[in-house]
Amino acid sequence: MSSGSGPGSDPHLLSLLRAIRLRRNAPDAAAAGEADTAAALSEIAVAKKDAAEKDEEETELEKPRRDPGAALARGVVPPVGGVNPSGPATPVPFVPPLAGIRPIGAPGTEFPSAQAYPSIPRGFPGKTLPGPGPHRDGMDPADDAALRDTQRLLSTSLTFAGGPEEVAGRLWHALQQAQPGLLGSLPGGPDGQRAQLARAITWLVHTMDDPPALVTGCSALGAALAECGLQWNQLHLVGAALAESMRTGMAPGAWRQDFDQAWRWTWQHTYEWIVHGGTLTAYQPTVWDTEVVEHDLRRDDLAVVRLRPFLPMPYRPGQYARFEVPGVPGIWRPYSLAGAPHRDDVIELHVRAKTETGVSGTLVHHTRPGDRIRVTRAEGDMSLPAEPGRGVLMIAGDTGVAPMKAMLAELAATADTRQAVLFWGVRDLTELYDIEALTALAAEIPRATVVPVVAEGDPGPYPSGLVTDAVAAYGEWSRHEIYLAGPPLMIAGTSAVLQQLGVPAARIHHDPAE
Repeated sequence: MSSGSGPGSDPHLLSLLRAIRLRRNAPDAAAAGEADTAAALSEIAVAKKDAAEKDEEETELEKPRRDPGAALARGVVPPVGGVNPSGPATPVPFVPPLAGIRPIGAPGTEFPSAQAYPSIPRGFPGKTLPGPGPHRDGMDPADDAALRDTQRLLSTSLTFAGGPEEVAGRLWHALQQAQPGLLGSLPGGPDGQRAQLARAITWLVHTMDDPPALVTGCSALGAALAECGLQWNQLHLVGAALAESMRTGMAPGAWRQDFDQAWRWTWQHTYEWIVHGGTLTAYQPTVWDTEVVEHDLRRDDLAVVRLRPFLPMPYRPGQYARFEVPGVPGIWRPYSLAGAPHRDDVIELHVRAKTETGVSGTLVHHTRPGDRIRVTRAEGDMSLPAEPGRGVLMIAGDTGVAPMKAMLAELAATADTRQAVLFWGVRDLTELYDIEALTALAAEIPRATVVPVVAEGDPGPYPSGLVTDAVAAYGEWSRHEIYLAGPPLMIAGTSAVLQQLGVPAARIHHDPAE
């Protein structure tokens, strides 16, 4: 006999099989399963007496088999809400309301209204766009043509104005005069900021005909600017300053109305996408893409890697960030940032690897200039003291010298005159992999000193022994802010010795061990 539902199937046997299957799928509904099984067996007995009559009738016991919801309503699975029709109602537990949205920033960071620029047209410059058509990505062919026309106007005017580098230079000077706080909130010196503006203008023109890429890039820029603490009302003058930077670079009479309209329309929409991306920092972490610009293998197991973020990345000297390499996706490792945010936009990592695998192994042994590496926002509380006259004592072990190098670079970039002393404890002379760069930085600072301490072997011109002994013999440190970085055991031992020397625990700073 066939077990299907086509010709030749026994409907009563199917009823029995359904009842058994129901009991297997819902073990807690034993009573309902037994009732269905008994009903099915009784139907088989009746069928032997009068099969023809049963084929024409439909009993009430068969209806639940044709309506699964009816069988469930008998107690197999209670409906949503905790109410069982066959029993008393179960109270629904209290669900707390969702927390409010985290504020984005200070006044001026809210999303602008559509009337922020009433004089700028909302459609493509010089075009009346048709309704949506059947083109892919929701773009009508006429929209594509309008975007290409706008791109052509942008590219032509940029060439007439002297190219992206010259336009970026004029734009930087205009913003420095009209909105100095905007540039002051961004990392890097004047040269680095002008180079970033030139790259941004070039990217904008080249990406104008690719709306998804344009929106994604502008949103990422908005997130980066929000991390820098920039307020959106500081961007209001950028569009006009950009158009003026184009106009002043052209020959007399070369500036046209369609050039002006194209740039102002482009900035209006770019501005809205930037602000939209900035609001997303309240809901998701910000991640920067960086490019490796230099990879220097200093030892067989140690490399100094220099990276340039594509977008502005703020950090304080002494902080660290988490990095992800393409070969080990999803794994983020923390490394201190050795760089000078007031000097340029390049960050530096000092990485030591025990193996050739993992994030550290990839950075040391399998990374080359041009590779892309992702990084999260900077973390950590180590930074130079706000009190200008307070001296700084830095004690580092191995690659823990990286955040100390960042603080020395900051002192040099800002011409700080406070006293700063760096003790770098190493095992032997071969571990002084960055001594030349540190000595050069100290020479730029009026009252900075670098003291390597060699624990084993020939110390050369440097002190020998434990770094804590050298610190104790050097002077009295109770009035200094003290920063520690290196292996966890070294940090714990040094902190204990410093407190024995009378240094308050509140004056000793280091990142938590991971």
